[in-house]
Amino acid sequence: MARSLHIYTIKDVAAMIGENLELLRVISANSDNIDYGEMVHVHDGTKNGTTGFTDRGIECLQELLADIRTWDGGIRHFLVNEQCDAEMIERVMADEPER
Repeated sequence: MARSLHIYTIKDVAAMIGENLELLRVISANSDNIDYGEMVHVHDGTKNGTTGFTDRGIECLQELLADIRTWDGGIRHFLVNEQCDAEMIERVMADEPER
């Protein structure tokens, strides 16, 4: 199978799949959440750069999010386990009722 040559920034991915950008940043902070090689660091001219995903990386995000949403407590439980601050959790959860 040919490897994807397209890399999408995390901000673009959030818009493409209709997910909260902060939630995607939490997920991408742990590289074990995405298949090896499907998430990359992109130098974009800023001091810290950004995160990018291949097509398969985007699929991994969607699969993980679908799985998390089946857990007791769903996204909130995931964010608490990732030790996110309460304000950030509330911002992310404000987007969840739309699902």
